[in-house]
Amino acid sequence: MTPTSSPASLGGDGPSAAAVALPQAAPDEIVAYGDHVLAVEPTGAEPVPDDGRHGRPLQLLWTWTSPNMEFATVFIGVLAVGIFGLGFWPAVLAIVLGTALGAVAHGFLGLRGPRFGVPQMVAGRSAFGFYGNALPAGLNALSAGIGWFAVNSVSAAYALNTLLHWRLLLCLFIVVILQIAVAFLGHNFIHTAEKYAFPVLTVIFLVTSAVILAKAHPSAADGSHAFNGAFLLTTGAAFGYAAGWTPYGSDYTRYLPRDTARWKVALWPGLGVLISCVLLETVGAASATLAAPKNATLTGAFIHGLPEWLGKLTLLAIAVGGIAANALNIYSGALSFVAMGIRLPAAVRRATVALVFGVAGTIVAWTGLHDSGTRYENFLLVITYWIGPWLAVVFVDAFLRRGRPDAETGALLADRSYRNWSGPVAMAVGTAVGVLLFSNQTDFTGVVAQHVPQIGDIAFAVGFVVAGAVYVALRKVPGLGPATSRRAAVPEPV
Repeated sequence: MTPTSSPASLGGDGPSAAAVALPQAAPDEIVAYGDHVLAVEPTGAEPVPDDGRHGRPLQLLWTWTSPNMEFATVFIGVLAVGIFGLGFWPAVLAIVLGTALGAVAHGFLGLRGPRFGVPQMVAGRSAFGFYGNALPAGLNALSAGIGWFAVNSVSAAYALNTLLHWRLLLCLFIVVILQIAVAFLGHNFIHTAEKYAFPVLTVIFLVTSAVILAKAHPSAADGSHAFNGAFLLTTGAAFGYAAGWTPYGSDYTRYLPRDTARWKVALWPGLGVLISCVLLETVGAASATLAAPKNATLTGAFIHGLPEWLGKLTLLAIAVGGIAANALNIYSGALSFVAMGIRLPAAVRRATVALVFGVAGTIVAWTGLHDSGTRYENFLLVITYWIGPWLAVVFVDAFLRRGRPDAETGALLADRSYRNWSGPVAMAVGTAVGVLLFSNQTDFTGVVAQHVPQIGDIAFAVGFVVAGAVYVALRKVPGLGPATSRRAAVPEPV
């Protein structure tokens, strides 16, 4: 049996190899799931066995393009020009820079899917230990399953409201029901839904983009009223949006065959994020140079200059794009929660957790319907505060483990006795230093940012550097570095 055939085999002869966080699907269940689309995925945090692998890396292109074809992406550009006051061309440069950094990181992290067959937050256990991994996994569960879910639900609901003139709350519930249904079915249905949404969303948004860019007045946004640090704020927001997908990286690559070409696994999701985000964020920046009615909603202002038929198609695309994005958010949020290692009743599996997150996210979206712009800006920056340090720890750990057999690293991922407290400590220190010194929020400004406001908000970059350095230093400290206990333990039933 291969190292990724079952939770027990992943743990090797470790003392707790058979002890799992949640009731796990047996390998036979996963193999039987195969490439069936209209079936509820049985897997949670356990690895996908080789016999259950399927799919092609090209599918990652549309899986990571469709979710970004929505208004939340557009709004990054609107923020840059319309809120931060940045000039159009500097805004485009900041968008490209921030997105490229996030897209490269995203492509890199997906490589662990075919190697170990596990979700991203399970793959991170090598850097954080079994229980220390609860820190990033818990944060991602909240960010994805509730935070991003609420953000995209609001934009999709506003689009339906503007298109159909139905009550906003009714539109929200329609959107929520559809996206929860997609996430509930799981991996195969998500890939298929994104595949069919891809050509529709791409064509509509390409036409819309051409019209808006043709009508835009880049010179109208000269940056003369830009906030201090507007360029770095925009870079951070663009990075936050693209990097917000990185904790999901291997969630959608773990079913690919182990021998899939690594460059393809990294290329297609990276391109999907890069091209879609740069295009729509640039269009958002362009739309901010056009006049719009004072009382228009965010989506209404975006389509104001479009022909009526194209405006309606764009609103429909915004709603569909929001659903496409949130299917991934709920699904990956549920996987992250499962990866925390919390023991739950036997009836609770990934699909059930997805339903719970959907309900919680709906409540948050409901409360944010009338203050979405400000909340979105703050949310984008806040998630970078922990994702930056988390990425640093994961990257440094991967670098230090280079050349080691996959079976050796894979064995750590299901072993409850494995500890690596240097990971969570480094991430916490990096996050704290970045926020306390360099954050630049409406409600809180770091010490350095108060005195040098022109640096914008670089908490994520500082946190990345600090966390990486602290992780390297702490790995050699007894009691903090990687260690596995070999005390006897009684295996638990799966």
